[in-house]
Amino acid sequence: MLLAYFSRAGENYHYGGRRRLTIGNTEVVAQTISRLINCDVHRIEAADPYPDGYSATVERNVREQDADARPAVANPLASVERYDTVLLGSPIWNVRAPMIMSTFTESLAVTGKTIHPFTTHAMSGLGTTERDYSASCPGATLREGLAVRGEEAADAGPAVESWLRRIGLLPR
Repeated sequence: MLLAYFSRAGENYHYGGRRRLTIGNTEVVAQTISRLINCDVHRIEAADPYPDGYSATVERNVREQDADARPAVANPLASVERYDTVLLGSPIWNVRAPMIMSTFTESLAVTGKTIHPFTTHAMSGLGTTERDYSASCPGATLREGLAVRGEEAADAGPAVESWLRRIGLLPR
């Protein structure tokens, strides 16, 4: 099993305001998952790191979405061949996963793999991840995802555990 995620620390949205995070919300959820199940973990890193400031990140994200960009991944995986299940984690920015997630998923041969998305968000839940991953992961089976409000990431252990049980990755 592989847990691959993208996360951004720095200035983040927080209940309508801003708060500086030393560890991004998605990474917090990924750490919770990796403590509960046996999996390999891969943190997706941007070749051109996203800005520390919230507004600058929002502006870059809008430009990338409008251009249907594929930002380069600094540490691409050569293959996911040895994995049956892939947990894909990201924040939701402007109702969808950052475009770097499309770069990542499109670079891999995922035919026959089971994919479970998980997201951190302000208001958008899973956003368009199900539609986007269905398009960028041809031949994979997309299964139930998990959406965690970013502000609640540190306290999401019970929700994460419940989700892992529902999807059969944690014994009941």
